[in-house]
Amino acid sequence: MKEALLYTTDANERAHCAVCIHRCAIAPGHCGMCGTRENRAGRLYTHIYDQVSAVQLDPIEKKPLYHFFPGSQVLSLGTYGCSFRCPGCQNWELSRRAPDESDATPRRITPQQAVQMAVTTGAAGICWTYNDPAIWIEHTLEAARLAREHGLYTAYVTNGTATREHLDLIGPYLDAYRVDIKACTPEAYRAISGVGDGTEIFAGVEYAKTRWGLHVECVTNVTPTINDSDEELRGIAHWIVTHLGPDTPWHLTRFHPYEGFAHLPATPLATLDRVYLLGQEAGLRFLYVGNVSGDPRQHTHCPHCAAVVVRRQGFTVTAMDIAEGKCPHCAAVIAGRFV
Repeated sequence: MKEALLYTTDANERAHCAVCIHRCAIAPGHCGMCGTRENRAGRLYTHIYDQVSAVQLDPIEKKPLYHFFPGSQVLSLGTYGCSFRCPGCQNWELSRRAPDESDATPRRITPQQAVQMAVTTGAAGICWTYNDPAIWIEHTLEAARLAREHGLYTAYVTNGTATREHLDLIGPYLDAYRVDIKACTPEAYRAISGVGDGTEIFAGVEYAKTRWGLHVECVTNVTPTINDSDEELRGIAHWIVTHLGPDTPWHLTRFHPYEGFAHLPATPLATLDRVYLLGQEAGLRFLYVGNVSGDPRQHTHCPHCAAVVVRRQGFTVTAMDIAEGKCPHCAAVIAGRFV
């Protein structure tokens, strides 16, 4: 175990954790909500510092990040535990278990080893995903600092529960913040996440962009009967335009029944069509449809002349036509970070 970052201890030896928005007050001998941070006699320790549940070399499009070095390869790592309790979690085997509860033996990878692995495999960057990286700050901070020294980009694939204190630590070394925006209203947010109403998440995402200049892309898994109303989706689109800007990519992904949401139907394609139009009406310039094989709305179009500037087949970039961040046909700026 390693002593945790971002906590204080009160007179009763309770450890007050500040890595995520739940800000757990942890009594001696207990763990916080994520199950990975334990109070031992007033000192907080992390169980997951070098515990890796999954590691893989991926195309950056798989995250999905479409305006952040498209076509590049990124080393993806995850650990155990999570700051949410999503009923329909696709990675529940990792997010709801501690390392010693897993069926597989956790792989021990230090931050130094992770960065060296990224360099050796030829990855352009390193990202933390699969479970939420907010609870892994002791690992991600060290790795992000080393990645910067090696010329690698860094990314969080996150539910947005990192606190401002967390973002202030990682912000100088983090490049991209791919965040789930699960709903607009508190009731729908709570139904999908299992905890919380989304208020602090919205504030944190805006802070990540405005204070630290992180590249932000948003994802909403359009879930029937929960967040698929015009009210919910128009509200999300309006918030993105108003607080993050109209050039912020919004990925609309098709929900598939799973776990606690196994009783719900898959998202009708007509619903995705409707949401796409709502996003356009709100003023968003870069909208994408995910989890639908072969959908042409996975391509990137110039918002000025509509030319295809990045063409994709699944997670593979098959053609890229961007010159110094601009459309070669009309010279309009394509928002994002490109080689």
